[in-house]
Amino acid sequence: MENKSLNKNLHKANRAKNDEFYTQLPDIENELKHYKDQFRGKVVYCNCDDPFESNFFKYFAANFKELGLKKLIATSFSGSPITGKQLSILEMEGLKNEKKKEPLKIEITEVLDSDKDGAINIDDVKELLKRCKKTVTPLKGGGDFRSEECIGLLKQADIICTNPPFSLFREYVAQLVEYKKKFLIIGNDNAVKYKEIFPLIVENRIWRGYTRIKEFRRPNGSLQKFGNVGWFTNLDMAKRHEKITLYKKYIRKEYPEYDNYDAVEVSKISEIPMDYDGVMGVPITFIDKYNPDQFEIIGISNGNNRDKYAIGKMVTVNNKSTYARILIKKR
Repeated sequence: MENKSLNKNLHKANRAKNDEFYTQLPDIENELKHYKDQFRGKVVYCNCDDPFESNFFKYFAANFKELGLKKLIATSFSGSPITGKQLSILEMEGLKNEKKKEPLKIEITEVLDSDKDGAINIDDVKELLKRCKKTVTPLKGGGDFRSEECIGLLKQADIICTNPPFSLFREYVAQLVEYKKKFLIIGNDNAVKYKEIFPLIVENRIWRGYTRIKEFRRPNGSLQKFGNVGWFTNLDMAKRHEKITLYKKYIRKEYPEYDNYDAVEVSKISEIPMDYDGVMGVPITFIDKYNPDQFEIIGISNGNNRDKYAIGKMVTVNNKSTYARILIKKR
C-alpha cells in the first residue's frame, strides 16, 4: 500500500509536469562513489540543474580536484522557481538578475583551497565564483536542455550527470544516445518498460545503477517521498559483471507454463532455476541485477505492440494476467 501511494506521487508529477525535485547530497555520494575513476580528465555537464541549488553541482565542485575533472559545466532553466533568487545567497555583486530571472551557466576548470584550511569544499567554490565573475554568465536562451545553446554545451561534455524531469525522461535519454554521451542520471523504475528505453537495455546501451532514492527535496524545502526511483547509466561498473547466484533446481510443478506464450513463470529473481534452458518470465526488477554475459533478454510482455522487443500481450497463467515480465534465457 505504501509503494502504491509513493508511485501515485510520481504519476501525479508526470501528469502535471511538476518536476522540480532536488536530489539530496547523500544520495548522490552513495551512487557516485562507484564510478570515481571514470571521471578523471573528463568534462562533466549538469544540465537540468540550477547550479546554486543543485547538489550535483555541489558534489562535483567540492570534489573537483579529487575526481581529477577537466571542467565542470552546470546550467539553470528559466522555468525553475528559484532562478534569479540564488545570486543573493552568494552576494555576487555585478551579477544581479533577480528581476529578469535569467538562466545561468557556470563553468569551472579549477578549484583552489582559497581559505588555506587544507581541504577543498563548497566554501572554496563560493569564493571562486565571487572572485571570477566570468565563471558565471547568463544564458542567451531559456536553459532548456533541448535548446541550441545547451546542446552546444552537451557536445563539449564527456559525462552528463543530473536528475532530468520525470515527464521528459524519454526525450532526455534519446538526446544523450543521439550525441553518444556517457551519462549517470535518475529515473523511475517503470522507465525500463518504455518503448524508447527497453530496446536500449536489450542492446546494452543503458543499464541500472547501484542505489535507490526514496525522497527528494522540493523548492519550498519540504521532502517528497517516492517509490521505485533509481539510477540509469551507461558507465561501466562492477555490479554489471556480477552473476546472479542460482541455487534452485527446475521442478515442473513449481514453474507454471504460460497459457499464451512458450515460457515459464518465475515470480522471484531468487528462484530462477539453475538447470532450465528455456525462456523464463521474470519481474522487471530483474534489470537491476542483469548481467548480459549470464542471460539473454528475449523480450518483454507489457501488451505494447510498438516496442520491437515486446510480444504484444500480457502473459497469463491459468487465464490470469501476470504483471509485466522480462523474458530471458540463460546464455
